[in-house]
Amino acid sequence: MGVVERIATRVGREAAGAVRDDGMSAEVVAAALATTRSKALVMLLTAQDR
Repeated sequence: MGVVERIATRVGREAAGAVRDDGMSAEVVAAALATTRSKALVMLLTAQDR
């Protein structure tokens, strides 16, 4: 994985962590991060574990 991809992944996880407490749905997170619902859900779940 390249540098840009690692940065994007980290930023996506941090963003997911910031919004998970706000009760945003995976669909809203996916749209905001321009990704799929599945990937957004993984980010939200990963952020929840931290």
